[in-house]
Amino acid sequence: MSTVKLHDKYFQPYLSKEKIEAATQNLVNQIAADCKDEIPIFIGILNGSFMFVADFVRLYPRACEVSFVKLTSYEGTSSKGIVNQLVGINEDLTGRTVVILEDIIDTGNTLQKIYEIFKDKKVGKLKIATLFFKPDVFKKELHIDYIGLSIPDEFIVGYGLDYNNLGRNINSIYKITTPTMTNIVLFGPPGAGKGTQADVLKDAYNLIHISTGDVFRYNIQNATKLGLLAKSYMDDGNLVPDEVTINMLKAEVEKNTEANGFIFDGFPRTSSQAEALDGFLSEKGETINGMVALEVSEDLLVERLLERGKTSGRSDDQDEEKIRNRFNEYNTKTSILKDYYAKQNKYFGVNGVGSIEEITTRLKVVIDTL
Repeated sequence: MSTVKLHDKYFQPYLSKEKIEAATQNLVNQIAADCKDEIPIFIGILNGSFMFVADFVRLYPRACEVSFVKLTSYEGTSSKGIVNQLVGINEDLTGRTVVILEDIIDTGNTLQKIYEIFKDKKVGKLKIATLFFKPDVFKKELHIDYIGLSIPDEFIVGYGLDYNNLGRNINSIYKITTPTMTNIVLFGPPGAGKGTQADVLKDAYNLIHISTGDVFRYNIQNATKLGLLAKSYMDDGNLVPDEVTINMLKAEVEKNTEANGFIFDGFPRTSSQAEALDGFLSEKGETINGMVALEVSEDLLVERLLERGKTSGRSDDQDEEKIRNRFNEYNTKTSILKDYYAKQNKYFGVNGVGSIEEITTRLKVVIDTL
């Protein structure tokens, strides 16, 4: 679970799918016990309750009927206070036990309207069940028979609940948050100029540049606990596990809690590392704003690296076969991150050919939109 952006707002994980399932099962158990000698009719309040009603009815152990009524009281992230009935129900409810299944009750305006709808229908019993309840803002003197989870007055989305029509299909609950950092993953193949551009961008936007290579060298040279652990894997000829790498990155972030944000250079390299980074930032109420990728053709980069090798002294910049192998590694493992971030609408490709200044200008155009 990671921070998500819906329209212009960010939402962070709040209630897991498992917690929702447990609350739903608890409501089913209570209502089934109270209605064991009758066939109740469950009425869901659209649109928000459709997922809850579907899961509730699947779990209900005995015969029942289901219908829906559509009401509205929300626009954006705040209740308008006036509930308008959009769709009523036509069933004959005389003498029936009716259980209203609400996804969420906050001010109680919708609940008040429900009572008005049913007061003349001669029902036998009218009961109210809600998956989520906000006691701090409930304004009505009405009885709620069954409550799944009581929550604070925070705007939530997911599991049928929306923000301006987005977010209903998320299978858990997220709450609104306000990220305070700008976090960029600077991406590109070997020789694309990430390090050069990171040095320019960190000053332009007052961000902290975290280079995986620099972090590894620091920890190993200073014999930190994580550095010694990483070195033990490297000395044995093994890859350093993702857990060690992400813990190094976490330590760097924690050193700079007042930062405006970070440029991550050389990390993540795999989708599992990207998921770990998303999870870590979500815990802090933050997110990756975007992956900004320098796009340069392989042949041009090979030429660029061979030229660099004439002065850098790096043997891996002087052998075309070794350079091509590095690109193969990049293309088979690291480049899949493009798909990972593209699915979140966070991938931004930038032409990486030109002078340093020209490329910087292109990068700034993208970052300014983030």
